[in-house]
Amino acid sequence: MDIEVVAEGLRFPEGPIAMPDGSVVLCEIARGTLTRVWPQSGETEVIAHCGGGPNGAAVGPDGAIYVANNGGCFEWIDIGLLLPGGVPDTYLGHGSIQRIDPQSGAVDVVAESSDGRPLRAPNDLVFDASGGCYFTDHGLRLERTSDRSGVHYLRADGTATEVVFPLDSPNGVGLSPDGARLYVAETHTGRVWEWDVTGPGEVVGHGLIDAKGTLLHGAGGYRLFDSLAVDGDGWVAVGTLGEGGVTAISPDGAAVEFHPVADDPLITNICFEGSDSNVAYLTASATGRLLRCRWPRRGLDLSYRV
Repeated sequence: MDIEVVAEGLRFPEGPIAMPDGSVVLCEIARGTLTRVWPQSGETEVIAHCGGGPNGAAVGPDGAIYVANNGGCFEWIDIGLLLPGGVPDTYLGHGSIQRIDPQSGAVDVVAESSDGRPLRAPNDLVFDASGGCYFTDHGLRLERTSDRSGVHYLRADGTATEVVFPLDSPNGVGLSPDGARLYVAETHTGRVWEWDVTGPGEVVGHGLIDAKGTLLHGAGGYRLFDSLAVDGDGWVAVGTLGEGGVTAISPDGAAVEFHPVADDPLITNICFEGSDSNVAYLTASATGRLLRCRWPRRGLDLSYRV
């Protein structure tokens, strides 16, 4: 891919959203902010101070921006590259889904629990056509233990329900263009799973073990998976760690592409400009940059745009 740097100096950017006005809204996890980037100039402005660890973002049906906040579950290690480390003493003890007014920057907590259980470290989210959203809870990885966590569904009334359990470090989440399939990437296993969507917040898998998802793709080599987006042809594009880049998987899992980004080992996410464009934006998190490239296929319009 022909890659262009459009912004630098970001503090572990993630969760990009390409906005209709040409800007890109993203989370700066290590800074605790929701930030707007103007790719034409590289200028940035803080929309809101979220606290904790704003991780993933999406526009909701009300025009607000919803953020999956991991509660500040990472300490930060700066070795010239900014890397996430263990769980710090400043971790809030839980994560949340936040609603942010993009005009005023007001931050409201929408959910801190699901089915009565506290959220541990929400990571990514995607809205469906009915106005609800699926979100992942990545969980915490301590020195010798790791959470079993899953995927949740947040309804418009603010109630959250767990719909997939258990998964190992679920991260990116997305829907097929027709909304009929749910995709989830697990970080440390390097796997992407899929389920059939039978209704809002209702999924059915066809696997045999654990969460009974169908395995779409398992990565080889030293590739871990982060957040994801689905393009207009239904390919699942997953931010890839270790060997930094983007892994693209065809809807049937039969074809796989790897698009490397040579100078950053932590390409955490991708978003598309829209269905009438093949422009994509990547978050190069370790180097604190937002990148722009030409994607091999057209993009996809998300359910809601401001």
